[in-house]
Amino acid sequence: MNQSIKLDPHDSVGVALQDILAGTQLTIAGDAITLKDVIPRGHKFALHDLAAGENVIKYGFPIGHTTQPVHQGEWLHTHNLATNLSGELNYHYTPIDPQKIRQVPKDNRTFMGYQRPNGKVGIRNDLYIIPTVGCINPLLDIVVEQFKALHPDNGSFDNVILLKHPYGCSQLGDDFEQTRKILADAAVQPNAGGVLIFGLGCENNQMDGMIKTIKTLGGYDPDRMKFLISQEVDDELGTALEMLEALNDAAANDQRVPLPLSKLKIGLKCGGSDGLSGVTANPLLGRLSDFITAQGGATVLTEVPEMFGAETILMSRAKDEAVFNKTVALINNFKAYFESFHQPIYENPSPGNKAGGISTLEDKSLGCTQKSGTSLVNDVLQYGEKIKSSGLSLLQAPGNDLVSSSAEASADCQMVLFTTGRGTPFATYVPTVKVASNSYIANKKPRWIDFDAGQLLEKPMTQLADEFIDYIIKVASGEKTNNEKYGIHGLAIFKTGVTE
Repeated sequence: MNQSIKLDPHDSVGVALQDILAGTQLTIAGDAITLKDVIPRGHKFALHDLAAGENVIKYGFPIGHTTQPVHQGEWLHTHNLATNLSGELNYHYTPIDPQKIRQVPKDNRTFMGYQRPNGKVGIRNDLYIIPTVGCINPLLDIVVEQFKALHPDNGSFDNVILLKHPYGCSQLGDDFEQTRKILADAAVQPNAGGVLIFGLGCENNQMDGMIKTIKTLGGYDPDRMKFLISQEVDDELGTALEMLEALNDAAANDQRVPLPLSKLKIGLKCGGSDGLSGVTANPLLGRLSDFITAQGGATVLTEVPEMFGAETILMSRAKDEAVFNKTVALINNFKAYFESFHQPIYENPSPGNKAGGISTLEDKSLGCTQKSGTSLVNDVLQYGEKIKSSGLSLLQAPGNDLVSSSAEASADCQMVLFTTGRGTPFATYVPTVKVASNSYIANKKPRWIDFDAGQLLEKPMTQLADEFIDYIIKVASGEKTNNEKYGIHGLAIFKTGVTE
């Protein structure tokens, strides 16, 4: 296996594919280089001498500038590299050359999914238990235990998932409405085969408001949804169990049927990234995204702060000027959100990202956006909004792993593909496929990782992309991900307002 790689012919840095000792001699693109420092896996080193203040090029784009002279073979990281980013920018619509869009042939394969009465398609038949307010979470732990005691195999469902959260009361204005919207989104998620919405009775998030919001989303189904206000019944646990049994009976005859790949809706996410995320795992997701959109399916890219520094690439791929303008608003509105709280826009990457070799936000963003492949951006969605078109959509949500993954599930993504270089156990409430950027973390955390993209260092992209597509079709058809096997599910809501 090669020890290092140059990602683009214009790059001024190489990336270590493994830990490399100082004094090691490398040949990159025909040039002989002797490393002057130890270069950890995923970290960068200078391919030639760089003056102080000179742009550093990676992925073919600047990722910042040097803060001091750097000699060939020296380690380039946060100690001698700084971001070029600052404040809001003016953007101009410059469409991409169509020849740069990867052409993918049609594929007649199908997956086995659940056709819903409202036209949506699920890849799971899950039972969701959704509290309207956080103070009743402990009661719902008991409800889940009672149901599973009667149905150790989950009964008629693939998974029984409690969507715990701490909100639903003492919230004001848009912050409260946002909570209600995300919970209603979950209630009509296409993977839900049955839903129990469990309220207390005195909270801000009243049940009639929940029902009204669910109806506006077009997914209200009294046979598959039950609503319980615990203050209005004598035995809330017994009543809840009766409702779950009714939902279990309603789902008893549900069957998977063959469905075209055009029915797939997939979220693209990264977290705990390292310097190899943009080399292996994220480009692999880009291939998957291009494949799914070419079949008429939908993919969703979120984590807006991790578009900063690479946003012009996405803007150039807007399908038309209207989508370009929506993308500009997406970027600038999120920058304004940071500024409204007097926080630095570009205080990123995280400590873990830096330890993994990511030095600046441009470095992170240029790797992050590779998950979107090369296809056109067809739409821009607001937080809590559902997917409205096939193809690639951008979704307004922060970089936080929990919140952004949940936002993709709320948008109706049936699964989330989550790349990671350092590893994380988190999963949202839909199947969350963990894709490792390196084989080290794939082998170290087999309970977390579902697919090893580190194989790209030894296999060609075309071969591994085909293997990954095959695996994703199996997941869509029912093969359980590690988070499902170990019962790891979560919901996080973007809080933006005042709690009274």
